[in-house]
Order: sequence, then structure tokens, then C-alpha cells
Amino acid sequence: MIKINYFKRDTEKPADLQAGGNSPRPMSIKQSVSIPIWVKVLISLAPAMVFLIFFTFYPIINTSIIAFIENFGWQKNAGSFAISNFFQQIANANDPLLLEPPAMPYFSLDNFGLVLTDPIFLDSLFNTAILTVISVPLTIIVSLMLSVALNSIKAFRGFFQTIFFLPYVTNAIALGMVFNVLFSPEPGGIMNQIIQLFGGSPVSWVDPAAHELYDVIKLSKFSMGVVLIAQSVWAGLAFKILVFMSGLATIDKQYYDAAKIDGTGRARIFSKITVPLLSPQIFYITITSFIGAFKMYSSIISIVGQGPLNFGGTSGTLWITVVGYIYKNRQTDLPKAAAGAVILLIIVLLITLVQMQVSKKRVHY
Repeated sequence: MIKINYFKRDTEKPADLQAGGNSPRPMSIKQSVSIPIWVKVLISLAPAMVFLIFFTFYPIINTSIIAFIENFGWQKNAGSFAISNFFQQIANANDPLLLEPPAMPYFSLDNFGLVLTDPIFLDSLFNTAILTVISVPLTIIVSLMLSVALNSIKAFRGFFQTIFFLPYVTNAIALGMVFNVLFSPEPGGIMNQIIQLFGGSPVSWVDPAAHELYDVIKLSKFSMGVVLIAQSVWAGLAFKILVFMSGLATIDKQYYDAAKIDGTGRARIFSKITVPLLSPQIFYITITSFIGAFKMYSSIISIVGQGPLNFGGTSGTLWITVVGYIYKNRQTDLPKAAAGAVILLIIVLLITLVQMQVSKKRVHY
């Protein structure tokens, strides 16, 4: 909509023309363009919405459709849409001219039943839950303590912040390979050298084949669990410290000054002032950490490797996670892998909803 406002000619002469000037004041025209607010919103959100539609919403919808289709298979010239492949597969299955027609697809819940009763999936879910329950709280506590410590020092603060921030800009595969060297099962591994320095025996951290004299499953799970949790905690510190440091910078120093005047101890200041005022940051980090822990995959592959000892076990399932289970089945049984992905999405959504309900009483903005 375009509004044009015409200002009428001024009939009175200005002061400088009353003295004898005869030049009239020129007509002034003002143009203003009024854009509806919803158009501005669409223009602002358009770039982000394009990426969300193609790289988030579309994969989720496509995967969900595949999870409900039994005997699903990609069909030639059907595109990447699951529903178009579904109808094309039905047509191909009924085509008498095809020498090897595909199996008839149909909608059902069988894929979810197969996944939920699969011992490998249940094992992967247990592994993921163990890593999440231990590594997430531990990472949040350690990063919060380090953030408070870094915020209280002045000398070399930037130097220490840089050191703790380095894992954030380091590739997850490279970081996992570093921990693979640190916890190498060979006697020359750094951790084994430290153990030997105190009179201990070398530990085969990530090689279950070396535990043949013991209970392979239990000992291998424990030793590799220690390595994976250590790597997860170290890799997650950088981002959490950055968020906590930004939150500490926004806290008014008057709260601390008043507490010091009252003679309040540091522990009480931390629990009654710092933690409540950092509750929005703690809530945000808790949600993102749980989501990241349930998606853990690349760090495990980089530490325990693939091949004959895929995921660190001779059966390929010793330290498999839910995402690892999805990757393991996506080439051989795509509907089963899609059902696992949908189940993982539901689990993450339920955990997020529970945390949001808890945050209503615990988070102070």
C-alpha cells in the first residue's frame, strides 16, 4: 500500500518574502510505503524456514512415513519422497511385465514391534541411557565449577578460556582418536604408563578380545564406558563453559557485595545466588546435553573403531548406541532403521517435555 500526502501551497508568505520577495514556496510531496507486519515476518523468516523445511521437517516426515511401511524399497524414477515410492512400488508389484517385481508394501506397526523386541536395540538403548545419565550431569557440574573458577580469577583468564574452548572447535573424530591413543590397550598407552608408574598392570581399555580370561562383556563394557564418558565430558566442557561464562557476566555484582557484607560463605553464595541466577543457562544446557548424548555416535566410532570389532564387540553390538543401531540397519532394513529413528525422536521429545515442566518451578528469569 502506497500513501501519497500532498501538502497544499502555503498562501502566506514567509517572513523573508514579506519584505519584498515574490518567489512562492515550492510544493513538497512525501511518499511513504506501508508494509504489513506479516510480510515483514515472512521476509525475515524465509531464509531459516527454507533450511528447516528441506533439512529438518522433510527428513522427519519422510522417515516417519517409511517407519510405517512394511517391505518398503526405493523405486526407480519415483524421486526421494517416501509416499511416491510407496505408490510406485505398489504399481511395480502389480506389473506382470516385470521379471522380478518388488514385494507388496503396506502400512503397519510391525516395524516398531520388531525394533522394540530386538535385543540389540534394547542393548543400544541401555548403553545410550548409561552414557547419558552419567556424562550429562557430570559435564554440567564440572563445567559450572570451572566457569565459576575462571570468572573469579583475573590473571591468565583468557589463556585458560582458550584452552577449555579448544575441544569445541576440534573435530569429533579427531578428538576421539586422541582419546584412543590416551587409552590405548597397548602397554605404551599414556594411561597404561601412568598405571604402571604406580605399580599397576596395563588395562586393555578398548579391546574386548584381550579380556578372554575374564567376563568379556562386563569388563569390556566397564573399561570402554570409562573411556567414552571421559571423552564425552571433555568434549562437552567447551560449549557449556562458554554459556556459563556469558551467564556469569550478566549477574549484578551487588548481590555478591551484599552477601559478603552479611558474612555469607562462598558455598552458600554459590547455592543461593549463582545457581538460581544461572538457572536459565543450566536449563538450556541440560536440554541440549540430553539431546546430544542420545545422538552420540561419531565419538564412539572414533574410539572403538569399526570393522571386525565394530562398536567394540565381536558381535558388533558391545557398545552400540541408538544412532549406531540406526546406521547399522539403514542399508539392510531401512524401515527398521526408520522405526528406530522415530522411537529415538519420541524419547527425546518426552525427556524435553519433562524438563520443561520441571523448569517452570526451578528456572528463574
